[in-house]
Amino acid sequence: MVAMPHTATSPFAIPRTRGVIPTAAGLLVAGALFVIYPALRPFSDEVSLEGARAFASTQWVWAHTAAMIGFLVLSLSLFGVAVRLRGTRGEAAARWGAILGAVGIGLTLPYYGAEVFGLHAVGQAVVERGDVSLMSITDSIRWEAGIWFILVGLAVLGAGMALTAAAIWRSGRLARWSGVPLAVAFALFIPQFGTPQPVRVAHGVL
Repeated sequence: MVAMPHTATSPFAIPRTRGVIPTAAGLLVAGALFVIYPALRPFSDEVSLEGARAFASTQWVWAHTAAMIGFLVLSLSLFGVAVRLRGTRGEAAARWGAILGAVGIGLTLPYYGAEVFGLHAVGQAVVERGDVSLMSITDSIRWEAGIWFILVGLAVLGAGMALTAAAIWRSGRLARWSGVPLAVAFALFIPQFGTPQPVRVAHGVL
């Protein structure tokens, strides 16, 4: 019998063409969810009874849930891009982009969880008791240790997106420019937090 040559199996050993449509669909779904988040999220002064009603609303919960699901879908899509770019000059960068993206998203999501559930609970308590002084608790939720999670997480995610964009540019397999909007969008993710709702919706579209 003639021994067949052994071929090492890569953890990304999935036929390249098989993941193209799911990956593109995943990126579209993630993009749609990032638009829904600021469009649905109620904006207010966040210190008054009006702010408490915003926190206590179902829109607050659903908006942040959309963002969290968007991050998860994005992470899966980045690994899909890495699969698609196997065997190209962008393979290593795409793989590291997906890994950094997953790490960044893992660090970011706890802050979103604190915002959606922690602030929602505070808002409900303020509305039920009519005690606006309880709104001061929101500063502890937002600005203590948790803020470092989201800042570091988004910075790492931004680095991952830049690597993914560079991988796409070098690969010769996808349109060179197609990763640029993603890289720009996540480079602007932290600055856009201080902008009004229309700007944040436009950022989600990007």
